[in-house]
Amino acid sequence: MQATDEVEPTVHLVDDEAAVRDALSFLMRSHGMSVCSYASGTDFLAALTAAPMRGCVVLDVRMEPLSGLQVHDQLLEQGVTLPVLFLSGHGDIPMAVDALQKGAFDFLEKPFHGDTLVQRVQRALALEAANHSQQTEHRKEMDRLASLTEREHAVMLLVAAGKLNKVIADELSVSVRTVEVHRARVFAKLGVRSSAEAASLLTRIEQDEEHRKSRKG
Repeated sequence: MQATDEVEPTVHLVDDEAAVRDALSFLMRSHGMSVCSYASGTDFLAALTAAPMRGCVVLDVRMEPLSGLQVHDQLLEQGVTLPVLFLSGHGDIPMAVDALQKGAFDFLEKPFHGDTLVQRVQRALALEAANHSQQTEHRKEMDRLASLTEREHAVMLLVAAGKLNKVIADELSVSVRTVEVHRARVFAKLGVRSSAEAASLLTRIEQDEEHRKSRKG
């Protein structure tokens, strides 16, 4: 399957009216955006299952057989984090509040000015790009951490805690020279130059993991 780094950020437009899809697709493309349109929520969800996606999702609220709100619920269940913008010709405040409380990026009621939609979509794409960059870096850090041997991992935790080589050697019942070798390997594998940087890396990884778990929850 294609890696997400190779996927072009795209505006995924889901609306059951062909005229609306054509008009909004033209509008987005005229501002240099890549657009892929879908005639129903089921078509979009099928495409999402078939290949990785990047960018944002523009969902019409009133659609059959799945409404935009139902599609959004399924995205949440699947852990999809693409920013979602809702469009509705019959929207009301409770509907908008409910969508936003569930994590939607924005909610626009028809009729809306084209420039307004373009600006909101551009902001959604910028947010997704920032999130993607952060997730990519997190995966790289996790891979570097996983490359450590069991002994290197033990040394790393003690180094990150600010302990001196002699103290680490005593705690692990090894020579100071062994600790120095493992310390050098840990720094090389993690791409850090000091115990402070190692501690910062571990804290960042832990916080990212907690954030990811909270979003899934």
